[in-house]
Amino acid sequence: MITLTTDFGLRGPYVGEMKVAMLRVNPSAVLVDVTHSVTRHSILEGSFVMEQVVKYSPRGTVHVGVIDPGVGTSRRAVIIEGEQFLVVPDNGLATLPLKHIKPRKAYEIDFDRVKRFTGWRISSTFHGRDIFGPVGALLDAGHSPEEFGREIDLDSLVRLEVEPKREGDVWKLKVIYIDDFGNVILNLENYGRPRAVELPGFSLTIPYLDTYGRVKPGEMLALPGSHDYLEIAVNQGSAADVLGLKVGDAVDVKLVQ
Repeated sequence: MITLTTDFGLRGPYVGEMKVAMLRVNPSAVLVDVTHSVTRHSILEGSFVMEQVVKYSPRGTVHVGVIDPGVGTSRRAVIIEGEQFLVVPDNGLATLPLKHIKPRKAYEIDFDRVKRFTGWRISSTFHGRDIFGPVGALLDAGHSPEEFGREIDLDSLVRLEVEPKREGDVWKLKVIYIDDFGNVILNLENYGRPRAVELPGFSLTIPYLDTYGRVKPGEMLALPGSHDYLEIAVNQGSAADVLGLKVGDAVDVKLVQ
């Protein structure tokens, strides 16, 4: 199985081009479209999306992620090998899924080696079709990562700053995802079960509950969410709109015990 996460959108030919290029080198591949609607160029959002899929994928799954604002520059294209594979630009996209694959080795992809497998020209602006997709398909077909490039140090991979920080009783957090319902997901896991959550920057204290329907429509709450991160929500409304937040924004939080 190969999962696909991109910011390509669905109006143009890009998703189709990448998929047929993959099927050309591996006609039996099973392709799972996670989403092609990651906010354009949002590496942090893409990393969160990939993490959630990795959590529930079986061993050997290949995850191709292409949120790549640096395409054609000196940024590396990499394969990360663990219990599952990540095939991504080395721009921090692998940060969150790396926590779950038990990484063993990483490789920098050599474009000339890929070209020998595919036989077609490599564009400077569409590595999803010409590099990441075909490499993912060939890994799925049984090729080894060593065939596509040299091993590199796992510690050399680019990582995003996503570790929560604490100053006294205040957690200095970051918005890592906003879903289609407007729920705001923050980068805090394993925080226990508070009675309420205070948002000092908004002069708000909201109840911490199990699910949205525990408050009236239009009311705000905090909850564990389905992804194990702290979530701020409005029942049948958009917390992102109410608070004016977007992915990457800083949010201060106090947990009220």
